[in-house]
Amino acid sequence: MTLWQGSLIILGMFAVTFGVRFVLFARADKVVMPAFIEKALKFVPVAVLTAIITPMILMPNKHVDFSSSNPWLLGALAAFVVGIWRQQQLLTILVGVLVFFAAKYGFSL
Repeated sequence: MTLWQGSLIILGMFAVTFGVRFVLFARADKVVMPAFIEKALKFVPVAVLTAIITPMILMPNKHVDFSSSNPWLLGALAAFVVGIWRQQQLLTILVGVLVFFAAKYGFSL
């Protein structure tokens, strides 16, 4: 592949990617969504994150582990409790990470 061919491929990929996104964003202000869909879309990031991390928490070794030796589960439970109790994102993340590392490295000594 020559330099010109590579450059044309990159420019073509740019044109396709930019074209699709430009059309979608240019029309975004003209689209009116029903209120129930807008309300439901606010829960999409939380649902996607939950779907990604739940298998990691419950199956750290490729089998379900609900024991107290599962640091992922302990960190998630601590983060859940603090998140419900205080409703502060940074504090929730900090507590979850600290409990995870304490369980993983502190208790395994």
